[in-house]
Amino acid sequence: MIEATGNVTGASESVGGQPSSRRTDDQLAWATGLLHDAGVSSPLADAQWLLAHVADVDRGRLVIVDEIDAGAVAEFGRLVRARAARYPLQYLVGTAAFRTLELQVGNGVFIPRPETELLAEWAISVAPHGDCLIADFCSGSGALAISLATELPNARLVAIEESLPALMWLKRNVAAQPADVADRITVVHADVTRASDVAKWLAPASCDVVVANPPYVPEDTEVEPEVDIDPAEAVFAGFDGMSVINPMVPVLAKVCKAGGVVGIEHDDSTPDAVGARLADDGLFTAIAGHRDLAGRPRFVTATRVEG
Repeated sequence: MIEATGNVTGASESVGGQPSSRRTDDQLAWATGLLHDAGVSSPLADAQWLLAHVADVDRGRLVIVDEIDAGAVAEFGRLVRARAARYPLQYLVGTAAFRTLELQVGNGVFIPRPETELLAEWAISVAPHGDCLIADFCSGSGALAISLATELPNARLVAIEESLPALMWLKRNVAAQPADVADRITVVHADVTRASDVAKWLAPASCDVVVANPPYVPEDTEVEPEVDIDPAEAVFAGFDGMSVINPMVPVLAKVCKAGGVVGIEHDDSTPDAVGARLADDGLFTAIAGHRDLAGRPRFVTATRVEG
């Protein structure tokens, strides 16, 4: 969709506010201003991502693109206006970055957040170096499961998801991986709060590591407009944010082997509640909270005791 540079088209009259100029500088200036006025937190970066998407180049190569064709200008205008209406950037371009991955996302699946990369980093650091079994509860797009399978070549993964729309994206993302990664991931349709569901796929005391990024936002929390477009069942979890975590913990205890570890992402208002739930039955020890790069409580880890 990139045209070879030649005669430069000037920044001529605008169409509905968008310049008709095909120059990337003019288009970026317009889009950045519109997104800034709409309250988007990273207007220039988002404008660059959208322009790179319609130009079919990596964002870092935009500097060598002087012009785009008329069709790309029209598509860029459509996407920028949608982003100004606070439709998620990742849904607009169809992908979301997570560690070394580029995952496919769209309506019906929670967009993986950069903060969850810290949970993946922790799991990679504690997983056994040899053969091991890792479960990813509430897998969603597969961000955690796929990144762990990619970076732990001896690990087998079980990715569990209840939502059928999200399951479609999970299967699609797993299938898109190289065979040596995809073949080590088992995708499961199950409810992580029901031990009988999970038992069909995971034997008792079988997992070395379990990670979980469940719904955890208290239902009366004010969220950014973009979050409102994520599937609500992947975001909100009752009045206290614990309606999934509370019944999930006994299932974690059942599938985690003695000495195995669990990591649960949570709302920044619930670290104490999550830690207390893990301690309730005496089945976990070494319970510890972890903060994200902004200093907010992000996830809790614990070790399964004997018995």
